[in-house]
Amino acid sequence: TGGCSLLPGLGQCCLCEFHLFLGVVLTEGGMVEGKTYSVSGLFRYMDVFLGIPFAAPTKRFEKPEPHPEWSGVLMAKKYKSRCMQMNLLQSGIRGSEDCLYLNIWVPHGRTLSTDLPVMVYLFGGAFLLGGAQGANFLDNYLYDGEQIANRGNVIVVTINYRVGTLGFLSSGDSKAPGNYGLWDQHAGIAWVHRNIKAFGGDPDNITVFGESAGAAGVNFQLISPHNKGLIRRGISQSGVALCPWAINKNPRAFAEQIAKKVGCPTDDSMVDCLKMTDPEALTLAGNLNLNGSPTDPIVHNLVLSPVVDGDFLPDEPGKLFVNAADIDYIAGVNDMDGHIFTGLDVPSVNQPIWPTPVDDAKLLINALTRDKGEQGAEMAYKEYTASWGDKPSKDEIKRTIVELETDYIFLVPTQTALYQHASVAKTGRTYSYLFSQASRMPGFPSWMGADHADDLQYVFGKPFTNLLAYWPRHRDVSDYMISYWTNFAKTGDPNTGESKVPVHWPTFTTSDHQYLDINHKMNSNSVKQKMRLRFSSQIVTMLTFTFTAFIRRPYPERLTTSSYRDSPPWSNSGLSVLLRDTMVVGWI
Repeated sequence: TGGCSLLPGLGQCCLCEFHLFLGVVLTEGGMVEGKTYSVSGLFRYMDVFLGIPFAAPTKRFEKPEPHPEWSGVLMAKKYKSRCMQMNLLQSGIRGSEDCLYLNIWVPHGRTLSTDLPVMVYLFGGAFLLGGAQGANFLDNYLYDGEQIANRGNVIVVTINYRVGTLGFLSSGDSKAPGNYGLWDQHAGIAWVHRNIKAFGGDPDNITVFGESAGAAGVNFQLISPHNKGLIRRGISQSGVALCPWAINKNPRAFAEQIAKKVGCPTDDSMVDCLKMTDPEALTLAGNLNLNGSPTDPIVHNLVLSPVVDGDFLPDEPGKLFVNAADIDYIAGVNDMDGHIFTGLDVPSVNQPIWPTPVDDAKLLINALTRDKGEQGAEMAYKEYTASWGDKPSKDEIKRTIVELETDYIFLVPTQTALYQHASVAKTGRTYSYLFSQASRMPGFPSWMGADHADDLQYVFGKPFTNLLAYWPRHRDVSDYMISYWTNFAKTGDPNTGESKVPVHWPTFTTSDHQYLDINHKMNSNSVKQKMRLRFSSQIVTMLTFTFTAFIRRPYPERLTTSSYRDSPPWSNSGLSVLLRDTMVVGWI
């Protein structure tokens, strides 16, 4: 048996017969107590704290405020509600306005951990959906930080933030400036910086990582002047601030559409009315039209997103990368990130028997290059179909269309962001990757690569927690990614740290554009150069819709609820889409 003692900066530490654990930890808001259990490895244990408040219950269209102190000991042993959002069918509501909570995983060995690197995760979900715990199947949560924390010997934190209308609606002026979800992320990161030392973390070594909209959130946090000194490193998986869906260029127009739906005027009293409107009605009013087509791709309907507000984002994102000059940065994409969009815009892509008309490729290119004119569309079409020959196969056409949406929605903006970071970097290092482990979803064609969100199962170590659902090669991929990610969190270099890696990952520079191709067959050939060689400077000019070139098209009038196929359950036959927490969480 053992006893408990107070340790400086670590609250009440308990020494039991076999191991140390944190016990009760003193934070700025009061004392918290989590739970402790053993994990894989000799003398390895995990302290977990779930549902710690990092801000007060939210106020409508306002920045988060500090949480009032509580008395006694807060039992931090269960996840709290996600922020209010639509359900899967966009027909009802889940979550609460009281939602600004975070979760912490702290690994220990024979001694109590101190000064561990800290990794803060931002979930994805198109800025519409999602939560800090992720999808759940039999109490196996997608964003459970145990595997990353234990295998990488880092502290993992996941945080909630507001989404949808309550998180990102903006009137385009000071009455409802927008970006409340970004301010929530910032508040969570700042709380971690102030309090993580009490949990054994190093407040000066915080890495923020995220996927999809969360990845864009990472990029926004790195370039915002409000985070100066808080963040050491960042990892963006399938999303950056320069993506076409990441910035709302015309927020007032969409706010007025919401106002009309809930019966509010669109004059100077609009925001006052919206603040008094039922939050569930406001949330449902921001539903997403999922009826895409080659002439009206889904990505153009993603209109609830961050804005240049003159505060959190004082300027266009592309002009703010200088704020990340001393921050190490990894960014990458899945090789077929755009597939989930293409399946909605051009459904025949996922039908092995149906051919995809060549005209669909033309129409899609025209829609994506609309602001570039006829010449831009013709140039893009010629470049993408150069390898087709006179009679392209069905698969060749389908794959080309997937690559087109991947490039437009994710790849080109990410490469541009990497170039921006590398060009202004002082002490910050830049790394680029392509994730190409083929999707495990049943029924996909043989040419299919890694779909959007397919990387999440590997980063969060699911092949190690669901042994019967994965082959050894999948555990290899998971081990590689956790090793690279946590080495980077420790040292700023994914090759250097406590974990071995299969291949040396070189930095990305403005001259050579090297990147790492991540899959289960990694060797010296996995280091490659200049992703997607088709992107000459001329083609990039026509296709990239980044900080200077992209102008969001007018908002669609038809923001209506639509039906869609539910994601299959998390089962041994296919776990990939579970990684999509909801239909859209796996998108962006």
